[in-house]
Amino acid sequence: MKTQSPHAAVTKMLTGIRGFDEITDGGLPRGRTTLVMGGPGCGKTVFALQSLVNGAHRAQEAGLFVAFEESTRQIVANAATFGWDLPALEKKKLFFLDARLSPDVVKAGEFDLVGMLSVLQAKAKAIHAKRIVFDGIDVLLSLLDDPVAERREIYRLRDWLSRSGLTAIITQKVGSDVDQRYGFLQFMVDCVLVLRHQVHDGSAFRNLRVVKYRGSGFAGDEFPIALTTEGLKLTNRGPTELLYEVSDERISSGLPRLDNMLRGGFHRGSNVLISGAPGTAKSTLAGLFAAAACKRGERTLYVSFDEGAAQIVRDLRSVGIRLAPYQKSGLLKIYSTRTRGPNVEDQFGDLRAKVSAHQCRCLVIDPLSALTAKIAHLPSIDAAQQFLDYLKAEGITVVNTSLMDELTADETTATGISTIADTWIHVSYLVQDGERNRALTIVKSRGTGHSNQVRELTLSSEGVSLTDVFVAQGKVLMGVARWEWEQEERATKTRTKAATELKRLQLQLAQAEAAARLPVIQTEMEARSAEIDVLALATGTASKLLVTDREVMRKMRHADKEVLRVPRPTHVPRPTHATAIVGKNGNIGAH
Repeated sequence: MKTQSPHAAVTKMLTGIRGFDEITDGGLPRGRTTLVMGGPGCGKTVFALQSLVNGAHRAQEAGLFVAFEESTRQIVANAATFGWDLPALEKKKLFFLDARLSPDVVKAGEFDLVGMLSVLQAKAKAIHAKRIVFDGIDVLLSLLDDPVAERREIYRLRDWLSRSGLTAIITQKVGSDVDQRYGFLQFMVDCVLVLRHQVHDGSAFRNLRVVKYRGSGFAGDEFPIALTTEGLKLTNRGPTELLYEVSDERISSGLPRLDNMLRGGFHRGSNVLISGAPGTAKSTLAGLFAAAACKRGERTLYVSFDEGAAQIVRDLRSVGIRLAPYQKSGLLKIYSTRTRGPNVEDQFGDLRAKVSAHQCRCLVIDPLSALTAKIAHLPSIDAAQQFLDYLKAEGITVVNTSLMDELTADETTATGISTIADTWIHVSYLVQDGERNRALTIVKSRGTGHSNQVRELTLSSEGVSLTDVFVAQGKVLMGVARWEWEQEERATKTRTKAATELKRLQLQLAQAEAAARLPVIQTEMEARSAEIDVLALATGTASKLLVTDREVMRKMRHADKEVLRVPRPTHVPRPTHATAIVGKNGNIGAH
């Protein structure tokens, strides 16, 4: 095998462990040594063995496993719980070496790694191995009980690995004494991984952190890991930049009037939060959404915490929501689980597996706030957000319910998902006039206009409905008070309608009377017009006759035509005899 040049660029080898290859940008350094450190039960051996199994299956690369602590028989038996068929791989791709030694042999000075390394060299060449694991190297070192001998054998192992070109994993326990005694191992290797197993509020958590990686960048944060039926997996936060497709398609919430308030319903692939105090019908609204999705023929998963599937179906049937037929057809799957037991990271991992197995397009989590106590743990917050990001990337529409304390409800959620929810619907109580009534309002809905009005949410055996609330005298009226107000409004409308009808009839009567008088008035007007015409005719005829008579008389008398005379002033006396007139020259004349 060729030894990698110390000046060559670092090449990497995929481990096939989900999440780890992403945070290291390609896996472990090829041809170099990685140290995996951790306490008991944190998954060191699983990590090392899984990398060998995945290399054999996916890359067809053979590997060697050297066990210093457990027998190879135990290792093969334990691996069966993950579904790894190690006996089949042993035939061609994997070689297990039981390197456990007796303390008596080591103390007698009859031990060194030369013989074992020679055997491994021959086997690696025979099966063309690319990977090797030394599991529990600290057990070997502790048997030597001599710092000089320990360093001698470790350096011997390092030199052999450098010459062989194998990609190596060495596992080591951690602890105060071990760290002080074998701390030099961290400086000899090219990559150091630290695994932790801790208990937080009664729940167990496993974490992984890349402490060192020569020649390569890596994510140095601590990432949650989980042991599943498929092996170890790491919950990666994903890429820094969020890239996923969005849709303008609208889907129904299951409540028509709520769809109208949202200008058409939820966006496909969005994250919906329904918050409220206990008993405000959060689960009912979630059930409506699930039923509407199944009615459209979409596969739906309903996840419930601390409430059985049969009880959910029965309770929703009481308000007209029937889920049993959809369960029977396979469109709907109800998965009920407890909040205590596995940690929240494991629970989100299980939910992701359920979503993938059911191939659902719609999801209900009722309530997500059941994990509040565990989500206070920072990695758990990451797990919740990563799960919701996964749903959005898959285009799955999810409705989450969140329980809020009615006494301290200030439109915030303990889970913290309100900030990443696309649509936030809040349901609450209004206690008034001896009644407790439900109210619904839309806090926000990204990317769409929505109503800012409060609606009364009513439940009955006939179904769920939203009703307008009334504001009167500065008070919001709901329940009986609203019913009384509606009755009063109906009575007022009835009285107004009757008064309007009476006025209309009165006007119609007056119009009819006027219409009846109109012919009489028209006849009277025609008679007056006739009288005026007769009078005008009579006056005009008399004048014409007078003129005609005079003309006839003059003609009969052979008289001249009548000359128009200018009448004299009445104040000048007409002369009856001659009058003396004095002229300008003073002469006196007669006229």
